[in-house]
Amino acid sequence: MGFLQGKRALIVGLANNHSIAWGIARAMRREGAELAFTYQSEKLAARVTALAAELDSDIALRCDVGSDADIAQVFHHLDNYWNHIDILIHSVAFAPASQLEGNYIDDVTREGFRIAHDISSYSFVALAKAAHPMLRAGSNLLAISYLGAVRAVPHYNVMGLAKASLEANVRYMAAALGPQQIRVNAISAGPIKTAAAKGIRDFNRMLDYGARNAPLRRNVTLDEVGNAAAFLCSDLASGITGDVLYVDAGYHIQGMAVLDGK
Repeated sequence: MGFLQGKRALIVGLANNHSIAWGIARAMRREGAELAFTYQSEKLAARVTALAAELDSDIALRCDVGSDADIAQVFHHLDNYWNHIDILIHSVAFAPASQLEGNYIDDVTREGFRIAHDISSYSFVALAKAAHPMLRAGSNLLAISYLGAVRAVPHYNVMGLAKASLEANVRYMAAALGPQQIRVNAISAGPIKTAAAKGIRDFNRMLDYGARNAPLRRNVTLDEVGNAAAFLCSDLASGITGDVLYVDAGYHIQGMAVLDGK
């Protein structure tokens, strides 16, 4: 029996089988969780429905997290299947491509800043507000962050600020929901070749640099992030809330590049 047996998890942000959300979904299903998914637009409906079926789920609901009406509809429909939610995964981030190309000062715009924060950070608490009636003591909320929240990363630009906002969101949500025994955490994942990552200029160079300089001398996998997410949302992590767990092969601890090339 898996350590998530009997748990119900809503996973927001699945786009394809290269998504971090897919690694999380696989790990959670392996550990016994019952799953539901959202998809961002009708263009993704068939793909996400097929992936959900691979994990024994027939629940795939449309949700543009930039719309409060869409978010409300998700929980209105989910209520037809479940009477509570044990786990809510937020694996969503977006900024216009023009914001992720060159120098931060040159690229950032008021509208780009607003969009990045709305979709990448505010949507987490918007989902929590709408899910609140279905949450219960022992429920868990989890977001996906990145090192760019706390360090300047070339070309990550306004997404770094949005991820910093997301991590602050985690802390404030944990403080607000803690008295109800609802936990809120984040995983700061190392760079992984996802569809979203392709929008970051020189991303392959970031992967190569990370693999050379992380203590484990490699990048992390979807499965490793998924396993950590499953742990954080399980009763095994019942004493952890308001935290950011780094799953990046140790890269975040390094103070400088490797000197000996080994």
